[in-house]
Amino acid sequence: MGRKGKTVFWLSFAAAAAVCLGASYYVRYSAEKRMAIEATAAREQAQRIQQQVVLFTQRVVPEGLPFASLLQGFGVNAQTAASLAVAAQPVFDLRQMRAGHQVAVGRSVLGDLREVRYRIDADRFLSIAPRGGDFHSEIDTIPSQTVTAGVSGEIRDSLFQSVTDAGETPELAMRLAAIFGWDLDFYTDPRPGDTFRVAVEKKTLDGGETAGYGRILAAEYTNDGHTYRAVLFHDGAGNASYYTPEGKSMKKAFLRSPLKFGAPITSHFSQHRFHPILKQYRPHLGIDYAAPTGTPVQTIGEGRVIFAGRKGGDGNLVKVQHSNGYATYYMHLSRILVRNGERVEQGQRIGLVGMTGLATGPHLDFRIQLRGQFLNFERLPLPSADPVAKRDLKEFAAARDRALALMPPLPSQQPALAKNISPAPPSASR
Repeated sequence: MGRKGKTVFWLSFAAAAAVCLGASYYVRYSAEKRMAIEATAAREQAQRIQQQVVLFTQRVVPEGLPFASLLQGFGVNAQTAASLAVAAQPVFDLRQMRAGHQVAVGRSVLGDLREVRYRIDADRFLSIAPRGGDFHSEIDTIPSQTVTAGVSGEIRDSLFQSVTDAGETPELAMRLAAIFGWDLDFYTDPRPGDTFRVAVEKKTLDGGETAGYGRILAAEYTNDGHTYRAVLFHDGAGNASYYTPEGKSMKKAFLRSPLKFGAPITSHFSQHRFHPILKQYRPHLGIDYAAPTGTPVQTIGEGRVIFAGRKGGDGNLVKVQHSNGYATYYMHLSRILVRNGERVEQGQRIGLVGMTGLATGPHLDFRIQLRGQFLNFERLPLPSADPVAKRDLKEFAAARDRALALMPPLPSQQPALAKNISPAPPSASR
């Protein structure tokens, strides 16, 4: 190879080496740059996790434990717990906390306190969180959605238990009892084998938990072979009420019982009853309901309190004057919750069961009087309120058909207990 050939060779070799070296540096630079980007992203992700991820621990509020003491049970130091309690006061009175509700303490992945929450009710929670070296509190709304649910069941023990067995809360049982309360006493009337069906708006949380109930659109209860049905309807003026499928009002002038869920009747209306204390036969012009002391007593109809106080053998007595000459008596109360002259609404709590006066045990002696004459309440036909107005009958019929179609089949008509849930349809009433 001549000198010229050698020069060309070495120049080509140098060029190739330079290319390889440059490529090597480029690969290394790219790798380092990529590692730097990934490291930055990792640090930012870690920072986001530390700042944004909150891990909650929750407990049930026990009876009588102060809020600050409750927080110390979560590992919050006494000074911080006291500061959190002070911060809550401007928006929520902590004395209104209820046993059985939930408290949750949220911390970052590093254990720093991020938030304290207290579940006030189905729709709201109290939030206390660090802000600017102090704590800030506010009341937030719990995200939820409303669905229409069909629920049905068969009575084996009580309405309460059967509704619970259907996967619902006792609130739904109380709502059903209120609808049919003019026709049925849900302590004495239910029989094993009775059935119920209901189409109800349910408010559910993101996790599927029932947060509460909206409107009951339609309901049915079959008692000892007799079926009662109710449909919700808003009249032309926007007033909501329950009616039978024929358009008659479910509401009566009086409720069927002075106790929301009734109680065993230990003594009936009689003109000749042996008095257990006086040891003599005398008229008993009322009905005795055996119930524990403290059981709420409700007025069976709206009216005005014309006596509220102590009266001899009657003990603590409330007398309510109703329209059309009716008056009702609620006797032997442990506590009176109304005063003379007060207007009361149907179903309003007016006292608590007791055993004041001539009584051998806690019970309610309930009596009803029409223009001075005492009547047998168990046999008294209860007059209904006004039916659907003629001008609204066409619209009522359409609303009724939509609502009744939402009710599920009975348990005997399906493989499993009915609990069919679907998105809430347009309102079945105006």
